[in-house]
Amino acid sequence: MSEPFPDFEVIPAVDVQDGEVVQLVAGERGTETRYGDPVDAAEGWVERGASTLHLVDLDGAFEGERVNADAFESIIETASVDLQIGGGIRTVDDAVELLDLGVDRVILGTAAVETPEIVADISDHEPGSVMVSLDAKGGEVVVSGWTESTGLDPAAAAGRYEELGAGAILLTDVDVEGQLAGVNTDLVEGVCDAVEIPVVASGGVATIEDIRALREAGAAAVVVGTALYEGEFTLQDAMAAVDPD
Repeated sequence: MSEPFPDFEVIPAVDVQDGEVVQLVAGERGTETRYGDPVDAAEGWVERGASTLHLVDLDGAFEGERVNADAFESIIETASVDLQIGGGIRTVDDAVELLDLGVDRVILGTAAVETPEIVADISDHEPGSVMVSLDAKGGEVVVSGWTESTGLDPAAAAGRYEELGAGAILLTDVDVEGQLAGVNTDLVEGVCDAVEIPVVASGGVATIEDIRALREAGAAAVVVGTALYEGEFTLQDAMAAVDPD
């Protein structure tokens, strides 16, 4: 597998709940704004120039099993870009099935916290294919759809998963998720300093300046949801603002 994120990327989020694209506020169910069909959304972001799509089954994250698999499989079949997918992936078989379908990275959150060895087991099957999701709330890693605190420090946890073979870390700042409230660069910098593998930042992005700040903090890429769906800026403008050329 090629090294992910050789250049900084802006990655559109396609978060799915009840068969529709949504954005939640601070990870709370019931706060969602709906944005329509996930397959249409994915196709739209690819047409606008996305190199990677970030797909999350929110129902799966809360319920512990994949719920919106049909929508995601349609995207996997048609998308011509890198795909990273999470939400409800709890077993090695779940992950391998998705990788065999053509997904580039599987995102593990709760499963990685509860059974860390799953990271090594999946990495043995396909090195570099595991992105461990560390969702930070109040400075601690939370799981089960952001509802349970683990007491784990995000930077220390990231180092642990790198040792187990994770190919990347997804760091979500739940405290600012979906609020267009700006980003916490200290959190991102701390995790980036703790590992050599790429760290993808998520949560709170409201402006292109936020994206630049996350890049300066060491992030290899940033996932953007609400700001793109609400038209705070375009994907093209965001990519142009961080283009190394």
